[in-house]
Amino acid sequence: MTELLAAANTGFLHGFRAPLVAALVALAVSWLLTPSIIKLAFAKGAVDDPKRDDRRIHKVPLARWGGLSIYAGVVVALLVVLPFAYPGGKPFPMYLIGILVIGGLLVVFGLLDDLKSYSAKWQLLALLGAGTIIQFCFDPAGRVQIGSLAVPLSTPPAYLLLGIAAVPITAFYIFVVSKTMDTIDGVDGLSSGIATISAGTLTIIAAYGGQPRVAICAAAIAGACLGFLKHNYNPAKIIMGTSGPYFLGFMLSCLSIVGAFKTAAAVSLLIPVFVFGVPIFDAFFVIIKRLRSGVPITTADKRHVHHTLLGKGLSQRQTVWVLYTAAATLGAVILAIIHWYA
Repeated sequence: MTELLAAANTGFLHGFRAPLVAALVALAVSWLLTPSIIKLAFAKGAVDDPKRDDRRIHKVPLARWGGLSIYAGVVVALLVVLPFAYPGGKPFPMYLIGILVIGGLLVVFGLLDDLKSYSAKWQLLALLGAGTIIQFCFDPAGRVQIGSLAVPLSTPPAYLLLGIAAVPITAFYIFVVSKTMDTIDGVDGLSSGIATISAGTLTIIAAYGGQPRVAICAAAIAGACLGFLKHNYNPAKIIMGTSGPYFLGFMLSCLSIVGAFKTAAAVSLLIPVFVFGVPIFDAFFVIIKRLRSGVPITTADKRHVHHTLLGKGLSQRQTVWVLYTAAATLGAVILAIIHWYA
């Protein structure tokens, strides 16, 4: 492993060698593990029945525990790469241990939700609880908390200190990203592809911003999602279920706080808007349409952007590529903005 990391320490790969290895390890693990997860999900009854309601687009029952292989891919990649990337230091600081442990608990919650279908209240409590508890897992290496907000595009950077308000604001931010990553998961390959693009963008921001550990973690997420996408792309053999989007949203939002928010102060408030732009826009789009229709915003329906595109005659593959393109474009724009203000 040491030789593999050293071999990539040349040219444009400088600074990306460890993230690249982490992505490849995570990709291999999730790709190879997912067929076994499919069998396990069917054996345990964790299956998404297309006849359950008219929102389902697929025609045949699909395994729902895809988040388990994504989580395994990320964890294995970090266990393999971080000790080599930090041979003389602390590869797993407290905040990262907290992210992986709490993320694992969200995976378990999601696996059970796929079997028992918990109410929106319990899902809200789970995500807000995770977003609150993670803020108290910290050491000098870092903390998952939005302690201050930079005034957008200010030169020199000006900050608004949040004080005790940092706790609910951080928890709400983590909830929004996690929940929107879940609600967009309605078409084969959509959520996993968007997560790959978001994680890849965060990898680049963190690598150039002097946050190598965050870059490694984000790259592991990108790799795990890409490996899973092999089985999740249309026609899918498995979907993420609840566990995948909750874990991905939780970990990506936490990494964006530790890394991106602190590496580009002048544009930090713009980063989540662009990195998570597609799922956030989808949530806003749905909420507005539900409010105008006079129905509760928690009502499950076919008002999402992907349903709209499908209603326009696009196929599932065309729909996901339209949204992939939108996500990639937003990622490229925020990278250009950060480069401009660097």
